[in-house]
Amino acid sequence: MSDLGKLGGIAVIVGLILSVVGAFASMPEWFTWVLVVAGLLAGFFNVSDAESRRFLLAAIGLIVAADAVDSIPMVGDVVTEVMNNLVVFLSPAVLLVALKSLFSTVKD
Repeated sequence: MSDLGKLGGIAVIVGLILSVVGAFASMPEWFTWVLVVAGLLAGFFNVSDAESRRFLLAAIGLIVAADAVDSIPMVGDVVTEVMNNLVVFLSPAVLLVALKSLFSTVKD
């Protein structure tokens, strides 16, 4: 794996960990930007053309499901916060992968 591929993998791990930790702790204002940058790195370096369709489908499903989890009794608030953080992390990655896929389709 190249160094850039490792950077994308690290960005995914950091984004996932911060999404969970951010639900349990009070995070500073720059926390959102760390999630956004991690999402950009993950989308650019970690999702190949062959994986883009599965990634986009899974991310869209997760983003849609994020709105519904707050109705789960007793854990809904925490799960909602984790999901909101995941949406902040995944949205830039989804945007990049969708644009890469669009340009790849137009180029062909």
